[in-house]
Amino acid sequence: MANEVDVWSTAAPADGGNLGDVNGPYSDDEDGLDEAEVNGNWTPQEKALHEARLKAKAKRRLRRSSSRNSASESSESKDLAGADPHSPKGKVVTNDRKSRMGKGRGLPKKGGAGGKGVWGAAGMVYEDEEPDVKDPNYDESAQGDTVYETVMPEVEEREMEKMVNPIVQEYFEHGDTKEVQMLLKELNLGPHKYEVSSLAVSLSLEGKASHRELTSLLLSDLSGKMLSQGDMSRAFDKMLKDLPDLILDTPEAPQMLGQFIARAIADHVLPMDFLDCHKGKVDCEHARVALDRAAVLLSMKREMVRLDNVWGVGGGLRPVKHLVKEMNLLLKEYLISGDVAEAEHCLRDLEVPHFHHELVYEAVVMVLESNGDTAGHMMMKLLQSLWKTGLITVDQMNRGFERVYNELPEICLDVPHAHSIMENFVDLCYQESVITKQLRDTCPSRGRKRFVSEGDGGMIKN
Repeated sequence: MANEVDVWSTAAPADGGNLGDVNGPYSDDEDGLDEAEVNGNWTPQEKALHEARLKAKAKRRLRRSSSRNSASESSESKDLAGADPHSPKGKVVTNDRKSRMGKGRGLPKKGGAGGKGVWGAAGMVYEDEEPDVKDPNYDESAQGDTVYETVMPEVEEREMEKMVNPIVQEYFEHGDTKEVQMLLKELNLGPHKYEVSSLAVSLSLEGKASHRELTSLLLSDLSGKMLSQGDMSRAFDKMLKDLPDLILDTPEAPQMLGQFIARAIADHVLPMDFLDCHKGKVDCEHARVALDRAAVLLSMKREMVRLDNVWGVGGGLRPVKHLVKEMNLLLKEYLISGDVAEAEHCLRDLEVPHFHHELVYEAVVMVLESNGDTAGHMMMKLLQSLWKTGLITVDQMNRGFERVYNELPEICLDVPHAHSIMENFVDLCYQESVITKQLRDTCPSRGRKRFVSEGDGGMIKN
């Protein structure tokens, strides 16, 4: 320990400074300790304290020297960085906006248009960049309005009948060809669209004459819009081949199909040479019957543009005057033949159940205009039969009689005894339970005039 104290004491002048000046608080005590050491009067405690102070002083000197060396090194590195930017010892200044590549004129980067919070140089116009699909941040939903297109799968051949038959059956109820076209356009029929016409014809063969008329109109409206003449020819070729199967359900199928072919040729649905293409090329007997039927109709109606009456134009498609004429003819034939069943059959064929009140009206007017009681009894039997079978309802019966009641004054101009005939016929119908008691009581009656012969003194009274 004494040797270390000697070393530090001898090294103090070599540092070129007075330690007493630097460490002011210890200078006086050290002088006192030096005097005690010279005199040889140190106690053990003073000696230990002196050694501790020497160690602390040496540590402080080491710290100061290390701090001076680091400061000098930093100043040297700054000088080197300013002198040579490519020097590996140079420290990069992050806030320097000048080029660090050693090129250019020392101007700011990007002409002053770069840096934080800067959108570019003045007057710079940015163009719209299309988004990259391969960009990981690409969002398809954010790229404007998205258009979704409904894709209908193509209808298979085995599903055609299941999807088309309900549309055709509904068409038989409303008769709107535009609605059928709209529904068919929603289906992706593909190459099987020609089967629409064959399915419609097959369904109409099992229906009424009015259904066949509607089918002919449908084929005419679909031709040129959804189906071409080639599609129609293909459909009728298929039906000619299927005639042996169609006859099982409809024995008159060959004749009806011949009428369809004739009507289609007249409506320009089928090409004019359709029959010529099949002459001598058909082996099926039923197909030959159908083609012969079509040829006969076309030869008879050559001068007509359309075979409008090939199906009889039944149902509500007939004009009112035509229906009235048909009912008058029906009643006249009944008065001649007296066949109630035939009259019922003819009335059903007219297919106008909503117009049966006209038959009641015409029957009562015929009774008023007839001579004798025979017509009255026959008409009563006809109305009674139609009432029992349900062809004429209560409302239609009442409406027919009430129409005659309202027009009775005008009928009396042609038939003077119409009131008395009407009263007798109404009583007869009521006795046979053809009309109700209320309808009988509403029958108008005209008061009888009383003359001189009845002892009224020559005065005429009502």
